[in-house]
Amino acid sequence: MPSSRRLIDDCFLHDKDRLRHHEALEILRSRVAPVTGIETVPLAQAAGRCLAEAVVAPRDVPGADNAAVDGYAFRHADHAETGGFFRLQTRIAAGHPVETPLLPGAAARIFTGALMPPGADTIAMQEDCDTHEQDGQPFVIVPQGLKPGANRRRAGEDLKAGAELVAPGTRLRPQDLGAIASTGTAEVKVHAPVRVALISTGDELRRPGESLPPGGVYDSNHFLLRALLETMGATITDFGILQDDADVVRQALTDAAADHHVILTTGGASRGEEDHMVTALDTLGSRHMWQLAIKPGRPMSFGQIGDCVTLGLPGNPVAAMVCFLLYVRPVLSVLGGGAFLEPQRFQVPAAFSVASKKPDRREFYRGILDKDDKGRTVVRKFERDGSGLITGLREADGLIEIPEAATGVTEGQPVDFLPFGEFGLSGR
Repeated sequence: MPSSRRLIDDCFLHDKDRLRHHEALEILRSRVAPVTGIETVPLAQAAGRCLAEAVVAPRDVPGADNAAVDGYAFRHADHAETGGFFRLQTRIAAGHPVETPLLPGAAARIFTGALMPPGADTIAMQEDCDTHEQDGQPFVIVPQGLKPGANRRRAGEDLKAGAELVAPGTRLRPQDLGAIASTGTAEVKVHAPVRVALISTGDELRRPGESLPPGGVYDSNHFLLRALLETMGATITDFGILQDDADVVRQALTDAAADHHVILTTGGASRGEEDHMVTALDTLGSRHMWQLAIKPGRPMSFGQIGDCVTLGLPGNPVAAMVCFLLYVRPVLSVLGGGAFLEPQRFQVPAAFSVASKKPDRREFYRGILDKDDKGRTVVRKFERDGSGLITGLREADGLIEIPEAATGVTEGQPVDFLPFGEFGLSGR
């Protein structure tokens, strides 16, 4: 697989039983690099892709002075002489420029986007003007108080020719595509999608639609993670559900590593007798991270097999989603040529309390935005903490982050809130 720099594949061992949140982020940030190739795609196919080469404006945008409103274009210096009483000389629609200069004391009926007639420099909005006829000649009365250049868009006002419009590494949003299209650019160079092998593990798991045996559980994580991967523009290969068998796990990891950039697994991340994922990873490659001092999501692994990154998520759905948002998402972004994504935090008063919290552990609660009796925005905590409760993910607007040093939360205390929008997701 092409890459600008091979991943660091030395065996990295930290000397702590559990890594803190910021330590885990630093390990991830320091050990991943872009691994996908570069391709040229039409602008219509570029949404969500990471730009590989800067887009530079080939021309001014707009290319000429034009009208910002429907109204009447005139020469501002004429207003004092005419008393605002202008003879209508011409009519100009967008896409139909006129070359005849505007005569002194004359105005032009003009529509949004139309080029300014030669000689005009100001536009009065149509709703502020009155029109009438005198001796068969149409006139318009323009009110006083307009500043020179009012309601006129200047050439190059949005972009100057040669200016960098979008920088490399930008994940292209709708507004970026609109700006690029405004320059006439039809194609862009982007990084190819990250290829991800998605693996579930556990003899108890079944896919929806299959019969459920005693003790069986439907594989909700596959669909949760698949949808999250799609928000990152990844190409996904479903490796199905692996049996709790060391040879089966090892062979699947070997096959997936051969032609994927990332192996994303869920379940089997602990050290139980039936949890083979971490052991298989240690046998086939290198492990750089395992066991985090966070809740939920403690048993998460990060490593690699050759140049294929491996990310092992917990089996509980809430823990799997939290770890994906906090750790997998920024890794996928870098591998695909983008920035290391970290969410912006917003301070919101807590509409809940936590009497006791374990120190030296960062905790993430599911948060629901609400209004207090004074109309102020506050955040409530989903009442149950179980990391298997998918209901909490559906009802939440984001995550409440409580740092390691905290030993509790009092009602009204400002807490850090991470809206799902910061992760490219919608809330309720």
